Amino acid sequence: MLEVIQIYWAETLAVLSVVFGTVAATHAAMTKREVRSALGWVGVIILSPLVGAMIYAVAGINRIRRATLISRRALELDEIWRSLSLYAISRETVATQFGPRFGQMKLLGDKVSRHPLSSGNLITMLTTGEETFDAMCEAIEAAQFSIILETYIFDRDVVGRRVADCLIAAHKRGVAVRVIVDAVGARYSVPSIIGYLEEGGVPVAVFNGQVIMGLRLPYANLRTHRKILVVDGETAFVGGMNIRAGFVGADSARDTHFRVTGPVVADILAVAAEDWHFETGEVLLGPEWRVRLDDALPGAGTAIRAVVSGPDTHIETNHRLLLGAFSVAERSIRIVSPYFLPDTTFIAALNTAARRGVQVDVIVPSQNNLAIVARAMMGQFDQILRDGCRVHLSSGHFDHSKLMVIDRQWCFIGSSNLDSRSLRLNFEIDLEVYDRVLAEQIEDGIDERLATAEQVTLEGLRARSLPNRMIDRLFWLGSPYL
Repeated sequence: MLEVIQIYWAETLAVLSVVFGTVAATHAAMTKREVRSALGWVGVIILSPLVGAMIYAVAGINRIRRATLISRRALELDEIWRSLSLYAISRETVATQFGPRFGQMKLLGDKVSRHPLSSGNLITMLTTGEETFDAMCEAIEAAQFSIILETYIFDRDVVGRRVADCLIAAHKRGVAVRVIVDAVGARYSVPSIIGYLEEGGVPVAVFNGQVIMGLRLPYANLRTHRKILVVDGETAFVGGMNIRAGFVGADSARDTHFRVTGPVVADILAVAAEDWHFETGEVLLGPEWRVRLDDALPGAGTAIRAVVSGPDTHIETNHRLLLGAFSVAERSIRIVSPYFLPDTTFIAALNTAARRGVQVDVIVPSQNNLAIVARAMMGQFDQILRDGCRVHLSSGHFDHSKLMVIDRQWCFIGSSNLDSRSLRLNFEIDLEVYDRVLAEQIEDGIDERLATAEQVTLEGLRARSLPNRMIDRLFWLGSPYL
């Protein structure tokens, strides 16, 4: 057999290329939701025989089929679940407080996200790394029952070791601690923080942890981009901030995180518990994992919904909810995103809002940590500017914040970037918040950014040299895969 292959190796490769290429191209054509993405992958597969099919197998399959643990199952034995209905908010209540159009948004969120919009919540914005990590460590140090942490990047630097030491200390004093780190994000620092935590006795799961060994290659491109910390089933932290020293100090990157309490913590906890179950098989039951709502008052506080997205049963949840939000905007849509590379449907929704007279502002960093993404964004800005939307390049250090405010009363905050990876491939968690006070706080921060930002114009884009514009468009062509 080996001699035959050696003699007919060219023919063997040709047959394998045709077989694997046909299978891969057929899969791409049948499963991709966007024409540009499907055509791109089919082109790669055809133009790179055999190699293209292998690349598609690793990076192109954007669905993960896991045995779904219904989010609330992890806590179904807890009586607190039955009391959560006390915090439910009706469509009529939202319409009365925020207007009929947001009553429609509430209905859309119910159908798209499958998580309730609840009252009784409190939310605090954390605008610096120092403020965020101090609050997180303070909560961990005060923990009495349980801690679960899920994050994309957890570096083994001064900040990472500080958080890890707090987790290890909590474990040693008897608190139930669970940590989930993405397989790709865990390798942003060498050696990884995983070994440090394990040496301290902390149970750790690596999300898609075997991808580096090749045992989960079809899912190697699927990552948990969620940033979740839940302490004692009472306090949660979510947002865009990874655990790393790059967010601390005078020359640090900028980001925004949020501390929340109230019924929405139950959904945030259940999401992390489901991811833990997916990796380990352990269902987090028991009194240490119960949700505690002693201070939450039904009908009071802030209305918040957890929006869970991922390439499983929650695919494109964030995308669909945002399109609905753009359709109800009347005065303003203000977006802060480090990576703004949405699809044509998303851009069309923004442009349609601008044509209706809505003021649309998109703020991206002038100094981006990913030069390729920065060039791709520059190649797409003309599509956003043509119909009256405005794009601004914020000055100063890289801004990793993910913020959106509509009409100074509806907010969308969390881990999702506005690119194909976050809107289709990554596992994300965001919060839909109906709160004028928080909206004004975020708007104030946006105003600060705009005060020193450079506005991008169509004339400025056209004035760029032809080679620069060609490079921008070349990288833009690859934006579905960045």
